[in-house]
Amino acid sequence: MTQAETTGPASGPGNTLRGVLWAALSVAIFSGWFVVTRFSVAEAGGVSTLTVWDITVLRFGVGAVILLPVLLAPWLMRGRRRLPPGAGREGLLFALLWGAPFVLLIALGLQLTSAARAAAVTPTMMPVFAGLFGWLLLGDRPGRLRLAGYAAIAAGLLGLILAGAGLHGMRAVAGFAAMLGAAALWAIYTLRFRRSGLTALQSAALICVWSALLVVPGYLILGLGQLQAAPLHEVLVQAGYQGVLMSVVAVITFNRAIALLGPAAATAMIALIPVTASLLAFLVLGEALSPAEIVAVLVIVAGVLLASRSPSPAMSSTPSPRH
Repeated sequence: MTQAETTGPASGPGNTLRGVLWAALSVAIFSGWFVVTRFSVAEAGGVSTLTVWDITVLRFGVGAVILLPVLLAPWLMRGRRRLPPGAGREGLLFALLWGAPFVLLIALGLQLTSAARAAAVTPTMMPVFAGLFGWLLLGDRPGRLRLAGYAAIAAGLLGLILAGAGLHGMRAVAGFAAMLGAAALWAIYTLRFRRSGLTALQSAALICVWSALLVVPGYLILGLGQLQAAPLHEVLVQAGYQGVLMSVVAVITFNRAIALLGPAAATAMIALIPVTASLLAFLVLGEALSPAEIVAVLVIVAGVLLASRSPSPAMSSTPSPRH
């Protein structure tokens, strides 16, 4: 969901329909990710099925195995796009931004709060942080509509935090802090990716491989996980969702949506994630938001829709995403 930088949508009603379908699949994958991750890391009777380290290793270990050919193909096959100079160093930085630290923060936040609250924070605060960082560091000043959208998102988030703290205490506040940290890392990665010269799949491959190299050795040596004690079917579900759907399929689906719909329309789909994730969390996990939290989520959704109506110059001037 970070490569919203294309020159414009492809024209034609057929392309629009395909773009909507690609975007809907992306929203479904990202919404389900919060619920699936919460299912395994949430404490039941004081004990969680999997640790945050288990989730991180499954995400990037499986993803690294699947995406490694993306990095090797330019040397094995003629005519393939080669990695630009310095891609290895850039990939390491990407791994520190949208790799293991990001997933660890998300998993920790999901352990401390609900899937619906988490889905209302990280995906929606990412464009706010990206806009603010772009303004402060790159001089890319958002327009009035975008600033109004950011203000609505911030107001809704504040209401969500206050309502969550009133119902669940400081544990929920700590969970929100972890989610905000993840959103900030995601936003910095977005700004950096636009200028990297990498394709979406190359970036995903570098993130997975570097994250696996950074995390897996310590995970094995220090015995940080409990995969061996978890049910096999749950490990397989998490490996498939984390390593295949999130590391590979989601990258392709959202970038196809951007290419067919344009950045504003595709980014507006982010607004659906809190809603769909809340419904999934209620149906699968039995987690329900309070009336005050529902109002706060709706304010956040409205803010995202408002902010996405006015694409920034940086987004409109960058090349189309490739995969």
